[in-house]
Amino acid sequence: MSLINTQIKPFTAQAYKGGKFVEVSDADLKGKWSVVFFYPADFTFVCPTELEDLADNYATFQRLGVEIYAVSTDTHFSHKAWHDTSPAIGKIQYTMVGDPSGQITNNFGVMREGVGLADRGTFLIDPEGVIQFVEVTAEGIGRNAIELLRKIKAAQYVASHPGEVCPAKWEEGEKTLAPSLDLVGKI
Repeated sequence: MSLINTQIKPFTAQAYKGGKFVEVSDADLKGKWSVVFFYPADFTFVCPTELEDLADNYATFQRLGVEIYAVSTDTHFSHKAWHDTSPAIGKIQYTMVGDPSGQITNNFGVMREGVGLADRGTFLIDPEGVIQFVEVTAEGIGRNAIELLRKIKAAQYVASHPGEVCPAKWEEGEKTLAPSLDLVGKI
């Protein structure tokens, strides 16, 4: 079952952000655009490259009004230890959510059955708490923050311009489409 256009489910979790342990809930994701970025585990191989890529582009996400929540089934204590020992992870300013119970990972449907680890899942949530974008990749396939930013800009454009859609490879400032009977068979 697709999670697109569904409301996020309630959750509460402990997280690490800005040198502190904080509580995060589904309510924190509402009222702004949010990316929930699941990854398998701390102290691994592809994961730090992805999280560093997000960290390197975090200011751009912030300029777009987007908050990032990185989530794994590790604890918030593990996130702090990783943040304190890895140069790549040490760059992170966004929230690192611990999900040792698997509640959030299961809510988003990215728990690996019988393994206890999350798949590489990326979810874009709009300010109303509705999932607008889902991407899930296999273990060895890292994600790209620049491509995610392009998709966020498209989602934000469509949300603020009812009746318009963004075609393939759309970039900010490029022409969009207004679906109508006149376009049928002409694209």
